[in-house]
Amino acid sequence: MRGVGKICDFWPISHCNYISKILERLFLTRIQSHVFSSPNFNRHQSAYRRNYSTETALLSTTNDFFQSSDTGKSTLLISLDLSAAFDTIDHSILLSRLYTSFGLTGTVYSWLKSYLTDRYQSVHIGQHSSTPTLCTSGVPQGSVLGPLLFTIFTSPVSNIISLHNVHQHQYADDTQLFISLSPTHFSAEISNLTGCIKFLVLYKRLGIKSG
Repeated sequence: MRGVGKICDFWPISHCNYISKILERLFLTRIQSHVFSSPNFNRHQSAYRRNYSTETALLSTTNDFFQSSDTGKSTLLISLDLSAAFDTIDHSILLSRLYTSFGLTGTVYSWLKSYLTDRYQSVHIGQHSSTPTLCTSGVPQGSVLGPLLFTIFTSPVSNIISLHNVHQHQYADDTQLFISLSPTHFSAEISNLTGCIKFLVLYKRLGIKSG
């Protein structure tokens, strides 16, 4: 059970056999280099990449803060955390992003589409089970490909933040937005940050499919 103060907030558990996970691992080793080399990949994401970690994220943001301080500026930071992030990945949007933004076509695209679709979930309590329901969103919990697919799905967020001239760093579903405040132009800088947050909220609500 996830969440505090929620009566019923269950995260579906996916029962993937060993053969399935081996195939996922083999596929991951082939697709990672392609995804990471794409100009649409979010390079501000420290999770799910070799040689990137929470330490990397901390060092990067701390360095930016110190550089801002050295020039006589203060830093304003806002931390964003997506609720049930892995559960809300829309399959149709993810597949569209895989095709249009990361250039996955042919057999690779068909394999990923087959991997995501036609999955069902149900609730089991004791000897009772609910009617299986088709999953149209989310990546399988405990899967090998889930983290990479989540990163691909959220990569456009980085471009939105950059367009507003706001500094950023992400780790999994946590996003740090921060700006350096100069003594004379802090109003405009705060306005940029506010506009960025409003656009991110709108983006999430509308489920924009552009990559």
